[in-house]
Amino acid sequence: MLKIDNIEFSYPEQTSPFCFNLELKAGEIILISGISGAGKSTLLDLIAGFLDIEKGSIILDGFDISSLKPQQRPVSILLQSDNLFEHLSVRKNLALALPAKTSAILLNEKVKQSLAEVGLQDFIDKKVAFLSGGQKQRVALARTLLLNRKILLLDEPFSALDEKAANAMRELLKKLVKEYSWHTIIVSHNLTDIKNLNASHYILANNQLTKTAS
Repeated sequence: MLKIDNIEFSYPEQTSPFCFNLELKAGEIILISGISGAGKSTLLDLIAGFLDIEKGSIILDGFDISSLKPQQRPVSILLQSDNLFEHLSVRKNLALALPAKTSAILLNEKVKQSLAEVGLQDFIDKKVAFLSGGQKQRVALARTLLLNRKILLLDEPFSALDEKAANAMRELLKKLVKEYSWHTIIVSHNLTDIKNLNASHYILANNQLTKTAS
């Protein structure tokens, strides 16, 4: 269980703080929408540890992770931009997600396994620069598999893809979230994501989250 327990944060110019409350189970997907500037990315940054909460706590499976540094938190992030190194091969990009002391044999095994799960096993030595947008997002998702952290945050992950590629990514994500029991929060303006991902929907407005009717 991931519990966002009454956490507060405010930027210097704000007259009233953001106040977030949210609970989700392992294997559950929550989608958050709202107008630009409502605070959606702020919430993700607070969970990831890029911003410091002023009050409240973030509880994962009974443990308070609020004081942990970003690199210590069990959080993976998938953005609209895939954050891959275009000049490197798929293999080398994914290898960066593993500890430096990982043996070559184990590294190769893990990279191949993650690519097989996202359907890109034949692209292991291809440079990222030559991949399509959908393929790059699959590589980014394979990197998430290698990290296999309990919390997955996604910020407009499909917005740069055409509808066919986006639908394929939705189906893949839904499968992996269930298989690996990730606590998954998606920021998206595309309400198609709610139906296709079987996600609970929250709207962020007036600095707070409100769950919509199912």
